[in-house]
Amino acid sequence: MEFRAKARFIRVSPQKARLVLDLIKGKRVEDALTTLQFTKKRIAPAVFQLVRSAVENANYLSGEKGLDVDVDRLYVKDAFANDGPRMKRIRPAPMGRAYRYQRRIAHMEVVLAEKGAQNGAGLATVVGEEESAAPAKAPAKKKAKAAGAKKKPAKKTAARK
Repeated sequence: MEFRAKARFIRVSPQKARLVLDLIKGKRVEDALTTLQFTKKRIAPAVFQLVRSAVENANYLSGEKGLDVDVDRLYVKDAFANDGPRMKRIRPAPMGRAYRYQRRIAHMEVVLAEKGAQNGAGLATVVGEEESAAPAKAPAKKKAKAAGAKKKPAKKTAARK
């Protein structure tokens, strides 16, 4: 089961938001929240609230639908930031001209999932990978170049006058 939380129209560029969201991808919720508390980026508190909102969504759905959700086993499955609408602005420039610039806006989303919620399906894939990895062949060796086979320098032509 996945639990989502979205934050739309956040006044930060999506590129800067992705820097913080990439820090927490794949981490347990507790570790992600701790990381966000000590991150010095301006967007970190907003991402912290977003992750907490996703955890509260998980708690609410577990109580509402009768699901058995263990908050300690939740991890950040996916976290991404997309472009929102851009605000076009004009800055005065010398000699009566104007420079245009854009204020970017981000839409962020965090997806939480429960580890081990696949009822052993994940265990089978790990065992299958270990078995298939054992008989794998070693990569082919590259042939070494002969030491005496150096490239000859190109002939220089005389400059024209």
